[in-house]
Amino acid sequence: MAKTATKKEATVAEKLDSLYNLQLIDSEIDRIRTVRGELPLEVQDLEDELAGLDTRIAKMEDELSTLDTDVSDRKNANKDAETAIAKYKEQQNNVRNNREFESISKEIEYQELEIKLNEKRSKESKAKVGHKKEIIGEAKERRTLRSEDLESKKSELDEIIAETQTQEEKLLKKSKSALKNLDDRLGGAYSRLRVNAKNGLAVVPVDRDSCGGCFNKIPPQRQLDIQTKKKVIACEHCGRVLVPGEEVAE
Repeated sequence: MAKTATKKEATVAEKLDSLYNLQLIDSEIDRIRTVRGELPLEVQDLEDELAGLDTRIAKMEDELSTLDTDVSDRKNANKDAETAIAKYKEQQNNVRNNREFESISKEIEYQELEIKLNEKRSKESKAKVGHKKEIIGEAKERRTLRSEDLESKKSELDEIIAETQTQEEKLLKKSKSALKNLDDRLGGAYSRLRVNAKNGLAVVPVDRDSCGGCFNKIPPQRQLDIQTKKKVIACEHCGRVLVPGEEVAE
């Protein structure tokens, strides 16, 4: 109850000071998070790229295995064909008529054509194997480089997080406490402005006779009202709460 009474008794100037102090705390939290920059996204992108490379390499290695099997199968098929040809030629020596001889000759011719076809297909597969190995080599080399990049980025991110995490946690507690000290209406308005405002700035000082958020000029009489801090004044253009430019939060 005591805290509620304090909130109600707070002057407009005190409310504005509290608001600006909260903004400074939140802006520092934003700064810390900005220091991390795009690193988390870069790490995620590298992890996705590595996963894609792994999938691609695995697929190409399966294709390579299929090609190797095809070459091996055709080699074995040619051995079988050569064995069959030798058998047919031996049979030709024992034929009883021209019809049998011609029939066996066609079988030999068929096996010889099979050998030529297998040699042609085998040559094509070997060429594909060579090309596929080259592509796999390039993909693995790229994966190694990307893996090194990922480790570097992760290390950099971990270092930044370790350096800023404690500070951020302290500031988050201060921000939460400062927000609670505002009345619900003002605190809610601040939160809404912060979500919608560029760079998370809901409270800005007057800078060179202009709004510190949208940089639109502020009329002299309105600047005077802002300086006196007798009421909460929002920028007519962007809706941010305005405070005197020389104001420094404690």
